[in-house]
Amino acid sequence: MSHQHRYPPFESDFCADLECCGSGYKTMWRNTLGMEGKRAKSIIENDNPLVTALIIHKGHAVLDDFCCNRVWIFINEHGKVASVPMVG
Repeated sequence: MSHQHRYPPFESDFCADLECCGSGYKTMWRNTLGMEGKRAKSIIENDNPLVTALIIHKGHAVLDDFCCNRVWIFINEHGKVASVPMVG
């Protein structure tokens, strides 16, 4: 069982890639492309209870640190997921 906490605070446990952070849970959500951001957030947090999914408009600035318990959900002007959400 992982000792990770939900974001925030930042947590990487010295990981620098998706596989290291997985802890047996899903780390990438291709199936959410094009769906409503709030629905994607619900799916992501259900699939991986160690992460907090944050919805942000594509093109807005985000932290570029790698974080095992955070998923950025980039949405377009219509509120739809615009790129594949993943841990980091």
